Amino acid sequence: MKRNFLHPIPFLVLLAAAAAAQDRATLIRTTLIYDDIATPVELGAPAAPDQLWVTTADLTKATRFEVKPQGVCREELCFPLPKSGRQEFLRQRAGGNWFNLAAFARLVHQPVAHDDATSTWYFGLRSDQRQSLTSLHAPDFTLPDPQGRMHSLSDFRGKKVLLVTWASW
Repeated sequence: MKRNFLHPIPFLVLLAAAAAAQDRATLIRTTLIYDDIATPVELGAPAAPDQLWVTTADLTKATRFEVKPQGVCREELCFPLPKSGRQEFLRQRAGGNWFNLAAFARLVHQPVAHDDATSTWYFGLRSDQRQSLTSLHAPDFTLPDPQGRMHSLSDFRGKKVLLVTWASW
């Protein structure tokens, strides 16, 4: 009497294919706008609304940052990741390395806007990219009033001044 057994190798291949298909089904297509460049990427299922897990390959593709032993780097610029909270930034799952770009933006004081309806994430300028005032003193300038008389800002030192400006651009 001949017994019919299922051969284990085709069964394992079928099981692996089903698991891979399920992983692909949980991927979410989104658009990252970083340095004003839009890059389409696929995300894993979000763990929380304020988290954005991308593969390290997509991190480099969208931002030109790479994860290195010294931190998250782009050319000579490098931001070290905190040793105690490293799992907040990096995870291994589904056979790949994933990076939480939203957590990184919080670390470098970078504003983020997320639109769920269009599945788009926009990243503003990091704190090291923003210009700031070097002082609270306005530079002196001279302008004519409506009657053509010239006035300088320094003429009003020690007095309260309201400056109204307008530009068409």
